Amino acid sequence: MIAMLRLLLPAALLVAGGTAVSADSRGFQERQAAKDQADLAKQLAGLVPGRPQECIQQRNYNDTSRVGDTILYKFNRNDIYRTDTNGGCFGLRRGDAIITKSYTGQLCRGDIIQTVDLVSRVPSGSCTFGPFVRYRKP
Repeated sequence: MIAMLRLLLPAALLVAGGTAVSADSRGFQERQAAKDQADLAKQLAGLVPGRPQECIQQRNYNDTSRVGDTILYKFNRNDIYRTDTNGGCFGLRRGDAIITKSYTGQLCRGDIIQTVDLVSRVPSGSCTFGPFVRYRKP
């Protein structure tokens, strides 16, 4: 009986600890998603979304910013393209380099993005572009 208790007690503590960590990470993810939505709303404030496009010209944008799994390509402060990735680019949030291969001079929906750590040069994830939605000042 005591031997069985010695086996079951650590297993029960492990399960309880895992549940607590899982609940905490879920809370963190919810807080992060709310922060991302607020940041996106701030960056796109005053701009009106247009129709989704399949591609944008790669050389025409001046700046990019990242919010969670979203990349904003800024042509100027009143003309921004938003694309949501399919997830998997874990380095987007921490500022890793974005590597794309384009043979047409365009970034297109479905193109593969790879993120690479700037210090170690180790790939940190890959994902694909979603449609590009243009946000403009009315």
